[in-house]
Amino acid sequence: MASGMATASYELRFDSGRICLDLTATTHPEERLDSATRLRAWVIASGLVPASTPPAVVEDAWLPGFRELRGHIAQLVRGELDGRPADSALARVNTAALAAPPAPWAVRVGDGSLCRGLRTPPNCAELLSVVARDALDLLTDPRARASLRQCEGDNCPIVYLDTSRGRRRRWCSSEVCGNRERVARHRRRAALARA
Repeated sequence: MASGMATASYELRFDSGRICLDLTATTHPEERLDSATRLRAWVIASGLVPASTPPAVVEDAWLPGFRELRGHIAQLVRGELDGRPADSALARVNTAALAAPPAPWAVRVGDGSLCRGLRTPPNCAELLSVVARDALDLLTDPRARASLRQCEGDNCPIVYLDTSRGRRRRWCSSEVCGNRERVARHRRRAALARA
């Protein structure tokens, strides 16, 4: 189990600046939420639940709910960026946000410090509500909404929150899309120099 989780965590990205946008990024360049193990890795790495949450909490039956919410959030965010309101997606995200989020619980660990836990194991609707509320908070906050950007990388569909100084970030990730662009630019310059 641990090695599978390490692989899944390695492939997951959390560089968009918001948990709702990180969820939408799980489709690129391929489906990342294809098993309960990967969904569990995403749920933990995103901070939705503490790492100490038992593996049995996340079930295969949760996958359709997360994928459906992901699609609605992506449609809603893209609609807002393109000036094409996606009211049916908005209704679905609003509905998902209605469930109560999981209740946090502080527990003492071995060294006596406090650590975040959950009072009871979370259910799927509770976790979906946290992601849905994040999307609603993002899109109703004028300042945050103005920082939404579409990655300029070749064929990259990822939307991210530009919190860079001067708001000049161009790619979802400098290490991924930014590096690809720099390599492509270098190759073009080298080809021109040879010609």
